[in-house]
Amino acid sequence: MMSSPEPAASRHAKSQAEAASEKRQLCLQDSYICPVCRHGQIAELTLMDAFACNFCRHIFTANLTTQSIQVVDSSQPMAWRWNGWRWQSVYQQDRNLTLVLGVVGVVLLVLPSGLIWLSAHTFPPLPGSKGAWFPAVWLGCTFFAHLLIVSWLAVEYYQLPLYVTAKIRLRQLLGRS
Repeated sequence: MMSSPEPAASRHAKSQAEAASEKRQLCLQDSYICPVCRHGQIAELTLMDAFACNFCRHIFTANLTTQSIQVVDSSQPMAWRWNGWRWQSVYQQDRNLTLVLGVVGVVLLVLPSGLIWLSAHTFPPLPGSKGAWFPAVWLGCTFFAHLLIVSWLAVEYYQLPLYVTAKIRLRQLLGRS
């Protein structure tokens, strides 16, 4: 007994699914999702061996032999390797710099808050006075303000995709390119 042939639409859908599952080599003529913002597409810059994102506007140099790209317009040495389907981060972080940033972050959190706590406990307000609540509120505001600053420095240093996308969207809302 012979089965009936597959419909043309079914064969076309299968061939597209097989093509999507195949490994793609990194080449300058294709476009890929941006590894920094994960929103835009990176494509070849005309007459150059480089890519540029149409959303976050980062420029990447391509090394086709190692199937990797590196950001050239940032102070951070960020690089990614293409595995055929998606980008994988190449950890090129300087461990000494990361340690220094961690220590500076902890100092920025602990030192100002610690000084305010120490002064509030050394010279406490009179019990039952109107301003007895002020040292606790001042300590909380100082801690959260410094936590916000340290968090901003961390996401700026590591260039988290959600942060980069939000920063670009805000810039577009404000009318700046």
